[in-house]
Amino acid sequence: MKVALHVGQLRQPVPGGIGTYVRGLIASLPATGVTLSTFASGPGEPTWPDYRDLGRPRPPLRYSLWHALRRPRVRTDADLVHAPTLAIPPTRPTPLVVTVHDVAFLRFPDAFPRHGVRFHRRGLKLARRRASAVIVPSAYTASELVTEGFEPDLLFVAPHGAPVVRPRAEAEVDAVLDALEVPTPFVLAVGTLEPRKGLRTLFASFAELRLRDATLVVAGPAGWGETRVPPDVKALGAVAPDVLDALYRRASACAVPSVYEGFGLPALEAMAYGTPVVASDTASLPEVVGPAGRLVSPGDVDGWAEALASLVGDSEERERLGAAGRARAEGFTWARSAVAHVDAYRAAMSRDAGRRT
Repeated sequence: MKVALHVGQLRQPVPGGIGTYVRGLIASLPATGVTLSTFASGPGEPTWPDYRDLGRPRPPLRYSLWHALRRPRVRTDADLVHAPTLAIPPTRPTPLVVTVHDVAFLRFPDAFPRHGVRFHRRGLKLARRRASAVIVPSAYTASELVTEGFEPDLLFVAPHGAPVVRPRAEAEVDAVLDALEVPTPFVLAVGTLEPRKGLRTLFASFAELRLRDATLVVAGPAGWGETRVPPDVKALGAVAPDVLDALYRRASACAVPSVYEGFGLPALEAMAYGTPVVASDTASLPEVVGPAGRLVSPGDVDGWAEALASLVGDSEERERLGAAGRARAEGFTWARSAVAHVDAYRAAMSRDAGRRT
């Protein structure tokens, strides 16, 4: 089976969690027997297999044309095309598979720019009409799509994989944190600074912790919308993978206070490192964290303060939750995710063949 994967997300200044997802597919799909080709508009990278530059127009104009006019068509000799975001390329007669990560733009439209809401609404509509299979990262997102009119048998749940944590010298980790001037102990939050990430609740709860020696560290780029960072919070902006690795290794806890997530990759990443997780008890996060972390209502300032304070101040509880997190993260692998993707690909090809007969 040959699959053409759109890798346009990897050309974004900050590829984010979807970029991690696309890289995970590139690394894991070949082991399933899939022959992978990649395409986007613009120069590629050596790690992108059999890459084809679509040329001009470049995004966002190209994506607008895809959605409004269904032009220019993506021509390929692959058996199917996989769009890992809601930038939906016109691919007929080649079958199309789409990944829908969440519908936050429908549930919290005020947390997105208007043009972003319009773009994603159009992409979701096209996915519902044109895709021969739709991949989602969680059962929660699958249920959201059923609510939005998707056929249940069109949906395939393929959770993301946890990172592989490799040994690293303590002195090297110390050097990274020293260079950033990150003191210990600290609580870590990872993700884009935007309203739906729930950081305002986290900031307010941290102000109540009464732990004068603890620091809140936020790692992630600025997103859409205004999120004021208090002066006593260490905001690092976007960080390199080796820096994020060091932060996960030394954090006393990882806070994921989002009001809505389709998966919640930072929670899984933290668990893989054995970092205790405190996450919101809503959307997909309970599905990912399960009993291996603490779950708190996303707007409960006192609840967040209590949960974080108890972890920072209790080394035995940190060790217990850290071990539980590691064990749970072992069940999330990119190899398993790749197999689930292949199931979706085969179903899409079968469905498309049935449409032609």
